[in-house]
Amino acid sequence: MNGASREALAAARERLDALTDNTSVRASVLAEELAAVTGLLDREVSLRRILTDPAQAGQAKADLVSRLLAGQVGEETIELVSGMVRSRWSQPRDLTDAVEELSTVAELIGAQRVEALDDVEDELFRFGRIVASDPELRAALTEQASTVSARADLVRDLLGGRADIVTERLVTRLVTRPRGRSLEGGLEEYSKLAAARRGRVVAVVTSAVPLSDVQRMRLGAALGRLYGRTVHLNLDVDPEVVGGIRVRIGDEVIEGTVGSRIDDATRRLAG
Repeated sequence: MNGASREALAAARERLDALTDNTSVRASVLAEELAAVTGLLDREVSLRRILTDPAQAGQAKADLVSRLLAGQVGEETIELVSGMVRSRWSQPRDLTDAVEELSTVAELIGAQRVEALDDVEDELFRFGRIVASDPELRAALTEQASTVSARADLVRDLLGGRADIVTERLVTRLVTRPRGRSLEGGLEEYSKLAAARRGRVVAVVTSAVPLSDVQRMRLGAALGRLYGRTVHLNLDVDPEVVGGIRVRIGDEVIEGTVGSRIDDATRRLAG
């Protein structure tokens, strides 16, 4: 998101945090209702255009939200979405994306309340690795020709009773309503939001063999000093990485592999 939309999303995040500071607000219910609003905005193109039209008064748009959602969702959800439509958005789709993000964050807040956020974060990463290594499973989860219920049932078979309920709900929403995202991209987005809840960044670390506890601690400390924040390590093993490690944080890749050193030496000799 750019410009006005980024500012509007930041304000919406603050309102969500303030709302969920009240422990009487059920984060899981809020998440489910926000997901339903996301679906509504996805289906109704004209509606999201009206709700993001800068020529319309903010209060008028908030009143429209109240009329549409009254009796369908709780007062907390109406309050949150009404505040969002009062803001200025760079393009209509940004509003839908923002509502969906708040739905995800509400789920993560629920996990954090019961000290399950670390488990959810790790489960999302491991699920992504399983899918990446099994093309048939990935196809079954992403094939749009299959019914929504069939994909949801498959997630339930895979994760039901084996993973936190928040993990199951998030993955189910992703495979049933991908909204143009790849499965891998959606899971990575979830991981980033989970890390942000704890004020840390996520590093995907790939090594030829599993790292020892000492190596993980040293690497985490080194990356923390480099980025000035706590770094959560998602560990992956790839036998094709010939020694050393590869670290990816967002779009940045730090190579520490033997292969990369050989490539560097070759380029220098050729240069």
